[in-house]
Amino acid sequence: MNIVFRTDEAQHIGSGHVMRCLTLAEELRNGGVMVKFITREHKGNLNELIIDKGFDLESLSVQEDLQESLRGYEKWLGTTQEVDAQKTIEKVKNQKNDWLIIDHYALDKVWEEKLRPYADKIMVIDDLANRTHDCDILLDQNLFSNMEARYQGKTPDKCIKLLGPQYALLGRDYYKLRKQVKVRSLPIENVLIFFSNLDLKNLTSVALSALYTIDANFKSIDVVISKKSPNYKEVKNIIMQLPNAHLHSDIVTLAPLIVKADLAIGAGGSTHWERLCLGLPTLVITISENQQPVSNELHKIGLIELIGHFDTVTKRDIGSAVKKILSHHGFAAWSTKCISSSARNGTKSVVDVILKLEQVDFITPNEKLNG
Repeated sequence: MNIVFRTDEAQHIGSGHVMRCLTLAEELRNGGVMVKFITREHKGNLNELIIDKGFDLESLSVQEDLQESLRGYEKWLGTTQEVDAQKTIEKVKNQKNDWLIIDHYALDKVWEEKLRPYADKIMVIDDLANRTHDCDILLDQNLFSNMEARYQGKTPDKCIKLLGPQYALLGRDYYKLRKQVKVRSLPIENVLIFFSNLDLKNLTSVALSALYTIDANFKSIDVVISKKSPNYKEVKNIIMQLPNAHLHSDIVTLAPLIVKADLAIGAGGSTHWERLCLGLPTLVITISENQQPVSNELHKIGLIELIGHFDTVTKRDIGSAVKKILSHHGFAAWSTKCISSSARNGTKSVVDVILKLEQVDFITPNEKLNG
C-alpha cells in the first residue's frame, strides 16, 4: 500500500502538523505501508527530520512574489490552493496512491477534488471545522461537547469521522511509558516548561523568570526549546541563574520528561494529548487563536488550568498560578483525572480504520455474500 502525506511546517505554522503526521506515518510503516511526504520549503521547515526518519520527501518551492496577496491560512500555504494542487499532482500522477492524507488548515474541498482522480481514498486531519472537505476519513483528535455537530454538512455522507482524543496521534513511547505513570501529589518537585520548539512568543523566558521569583524548592526544572529558536540564548542565560534547571534542545520526544514532571507549564495544541496521556497536570498559555477553543473546553472540565492567551499573560500571572498550585489540596485528584482521560492507543485505532477500509475494497462480491 502507498500513502502520501501533504502537510507543512514553518516558523509561522509550528511543528504540530508535521509531527503528528510523522507519528501516523511511522505506525503505518510498521504495518508494511510505503509512505511519502510532500511539503513546501517554508523557512523553519522539518524536511531534514522527515528524511532522517527514513521517509521519501518531495518538496514544493515557496512563491515569494505571492506572499503579499495571500490572506488568512493561505499565507500558511505560501500560494493558492489551485497552484498547490497542480504542483502536488505533478509529484503523484505517475504512481499508484492508495491514500492521500492531508493535514493543512489552508486546504479544503477545492484542493481535494482536484487530487481525487490521483488517489483511491483521501483522509483529512483537522482541528478547525471551518470548511468543507471531500474525504473518506476525517480525523479531529480534539475534545468538544458538540463534536458531531461541528462537521455537519462539511463532509460527504459516506465519510467516516474519527472524533475525539481517543484518536489522538501519539507515538508508541507514550503508550509504553503510560504503564509507569503514577498519580502526582504535593509537594511539586519537578517542573517541565515547553511551549514550542521555536517559541517565537518567548514565553519560555517569561515562565522561567516567574519561577525565579517564587520561593519554592523545586528539585528540577526541565526546559525544552530548539537551538534554532531566536530566543534560545536568552533562555540559556536565565537557566544559568536558576539552580536545578536543565536545558533540552531538539529532542526526539517529550515523553520521558513528561513522566518525570509533577507539573507542566506550556501551550495548547497537540501537546495537550501528550501530557494528558501521561497524566501530567498543566498550566496552559495559548499561543494561537486555534488553540483557544480546545483549551477553554479542557479548562471547563478540569483537565488543565488555563492562565490565558499569550498577549495578555504576564510574568506575575504565571507566578500567581504556580503559587496557587503549590498549595492546591485537590492536586492529586487533578492528576488522577488527567490519567483517566486518556487510555486508548489513538494512533493504532486510526491505522486500524485505514487498513480495514483497504481490506473491504479487496473483498470480492462473492466474499461479501459468504462473509
